[in-house]
Amino acid sequence: MLPLPSLAATHALAARLAAALRPGDVVALEGDLGVGKSELARAVIRARAGADIEVPSPTFTIVQSYDLPDLAIVHADLYRLTCSDELPELGLDEVLERAALLVEWPERAGGHLPADRLTVRLRLLDAEAREATLTAGPAWRQRLASLAG
Repeated sequence: MLPLPSLAATHALAARLAAALRPGDVVALEGDLGVGKSELARAVIRARAGADIEVPSPTFTIVQSYDLPDLAIVHADLYRLTCSDELPELGLDEVLERAALLVEWPERAGGHLPADRLTVRLRLLDAEAREATLTAGPAWRQRLASLAG
């Protein structure tokens, strides 16, 4: 478990995660509503962009794409899916050839996401503090140490 006592600590984790991302990576962001999944995803995208770019929530669009100079990142929020069978219609399999994928509410994907992924489970401790549990698939195991800070 990785303590995130402040928003700054969450952003620091996001910066380390952004630096580790490669095309084909899947990062599953788990946790209760309001725990900070979108904030973490925004911070990852901004860190990889190297700028405070606009990163709207994909809650209504479901998928937002960012063609950054060295890596495309796709941010998906599956909260509004009514059935995991809808996931293939989003075309996320095709983007994995060229992009990294950040997925909020990955449990709504059923078995459609690759097992070889990084799962970041956020848990709220109080108004400011969170705790992250990182679970790595084979492609992430060597990079996991760099995320702990």
